[in-house]
Amino acid sequence: MMTEQKTMSIDEILVALEQNLDDRKKSTAEASYVASLYKKGLNKILEKIGEEATEVILAAKDAKDDQESRADLVNESADLLFHTFVALRHLDIPISDVFEVLGKRLNISGHEEKASRG
Repeated sequence: MMTEQKTMSIDEILVALEQNLDDRKKSTAEASYVASLYKKGLNKILEKIGEEATEVILAAKDAKDDQESRADLVNESADLLFHTFVALRHLDIPISDVFEVLGKRLNISGHEEKASRG
C-alpha cells in the first residue's frame, strides 16, 4: 500500500536543504557528492555553478513550446540553484540571506534598486 507523501512548503524545503548541506560537511567525499565538492574547494564549486549556468542558458533557448525542453530548463535551474546554495554554505552564508535580499527588492524597480547599490 502506498503511503501519502506530504508536500513540503518552500520554507521547509530550504530549511531541510540547508541542514542537508551542512550535514554533508561532516561526510566523506566518498559518501557524498556535496562533501566531495566541499573537499575540492570553492574553485570547483564555482566551476560547477558556471557549468550549470551554461546548461540553463542552453535549455532556455529550447524551452519555447516544447514540454520536454521546458522540463529540462526546470531541472537545470534546480541544479544551478543547488550548486549556488552549496557555495553559500561552503562560505557559511545562510541561504535565507539571499531570500531576505530578494524580499527587500520585491516592491522596488530594478533600475532603482541597482542605482541604490552605488
